Amino acid sequence: MTNNMNCHHAEHNQNNNNKSLNKHGRLKVRTSAEEAARKKLEQQQKVKAFRGAMGRIMAKKSAEEYDAEMMELTSKILSNHPDVATLWNLRRMCILAQKESDTDNIQCVFDKDLRFTETCLMVNPKSYCAWHHRSWVLENAPTANWQTEVELCTKYLKLDERNFHCWDYRRYVVEKANVTPEKEFDFCTEKIEKNFSNYSSWHYRSKLLPVLYPNTEDPSRPISEEKLKEELELVLTAAFTDPNDSSAWFYQRWLLGYSQPELDLVACRIDASQNLAVVAFSQPVNLTTGGFTLNVSCCDGCNDTSKWMPTNEESTFAVTWVLKSSFVLNESDNPTVSLQATDGASYMLDLHAISDQCVVGVKKPKTGYVFGSAIVDVLKAQLASCHELLEYEPDSKWTLLTAALLMKAIDRRGYHDTIRHHLTKLESVDFLRAGYYQDLASKWTIETKLENWIEAGNLTAEIDLSGMQLTVMNYVQYLATSDAVDLSQNRLVDRNLGVLRDLVFCRRLNLSGNDLETAAAIKHLSAVEKIVLKDNEKLIKNETVIEELKTKVSNITL
Repeated sequence: MTNNMNCHHAEHNQNNNNKSLNKHGRLKVRTSAEEAARKKLEQQQKVKAFRGAMGRIMAKKSAEEYDAEMMELTSKILSNHPDVATLWNLRRMCILAQKESDTDNIQCVFDKDLRFTETCLMVNPKSYCAWHHRSWVLENAPTANWQTEVELCTKYLKLDERNFHCWDYRRYVVEKANVTPEKEFDFCTEKIEKNFSNYSSWHYRSKLLPVLYPNTEDPSRPISEEKLKEELELVLTAAFTDPNDSSAWFYQRWLLGYSQPELDLVACRIDASQNLAVVAFSQPVNLTTGGFTLNVSCCDGCNDTSKWMPTNEESTFAVTWVLKSSFVLNESDNPTVSLQATDGASYMLDLHAISDQCVVGVKKPKTGYVFGSAIVDVLKAQLASCHELLEYEPDSKWTLLTAALLMKAIDRRGYHDTIRHHLTKLESVDFLRAGYYQDLASKWTIETKLENWIEAGNLTAEIDLSGMQLTVMNYVQYLATSDAVDLSQNRLVDRNLGVLRDLVFCRRLNLSGNDLETAAAIKHLSAVEKIVLKDNEKLIKNETVIEELKTKVSNITL
């Protein structure tokens, strides 16, 4: 009964907001047009007040009057609009000015502004500016209570455990407050168990695990095998609690090692007969001015990094670097190329002599972790669970994708066809991201073909990537040593092929059966002697482009 009465009074009050008394004292209900006019007038008054305050603030700024009035004016606006970065900057100027003139009471000024930021965060708990200003206040105040800040974060994360602004701020203040990683890990676990759909907490967990449970046997792996098994079980529970939530699935991808590869030296070919050398990396580097030291044990003339040029001429950073110069190869039983970085890290690649004029080496790309039998058993069990779930929800996109990821981690080659089937199904199940699944299938296919090519041992031979339904080219820097590449019968378009500039030794290139219009990437291929462009209808019809191509490449098959 009481609840009904409360609801009745609330409705009554709301209705009265749209009513007024006429001259006879009777209630008059506003029409929608009158209500719209009232709201418009109210908005105009707010805009007028805002512009007036901002005008006064800008005038004081020009006069460099960082005083109490400036603080009051900025407070009025920020208390309703806490994302005006300029006003927070002006408040900082006011505080610094007062800090110089009144050192005795300055702590009170900082404390007052901390309280003010809390007021602003109540208006918008995800205000970048308010959180940033709070950290500035604490860094510049004479004293700061960092433990209080940790408690503040805990308070805000109770209100919204997915407030990533607060999570970022928490990682900052717990370091200042010397909170142990163990306590933070327990806090993360508590939040995840309360709500599995918590990207920030999963992310924070991935930062704490390597600290608490490092893999001492294999430093390239972030956490120990034993802890990895526990985490895989936790993430499976989370994922199957809500298969349509992506947060746990993304965390599982991190556990499986599908992340940005670390810097490494991945390919090199030095050919004195062509006066050409290439060196390639897993990540873009600035080889010339980045402070790197290059050492090719069999070629003294290759060690001056200032002479190397990036294949990507539009950037000082590139994954592939070229040296065009005459040099002589020295006799060496075990030729190598090594790179020393300014942070002391070193990278090495073994080279193999294929003649007295040429040495070459290519390293397999790191496409994920190589797991021991115990972890593989866990992954197989998870894969079985995924297949069981797919029997009930055959169109669950996250389950389909995770099953593909698990198969790739267990046995990429053995499950190749099934993985492609899953990704093809995802194109229709999640059609808005069909391009992503096509690109992912292309990447994984290239990984397998590249691994087979490297294992075959002839690292200057043609690599056959034809008929793979490729929509994008990955790992092109690994192919920088090849004399020929076959990309025929794929789904490549011009915007995908800028990376072909890395094929610095490629003399024969087959691009027939794609969807090219300009073949603009060909202009980057200085070594190419023969190119096949058949069955690219749009390109062949463009006579102007064809004539231009013929000036760059003498042997073109259309």
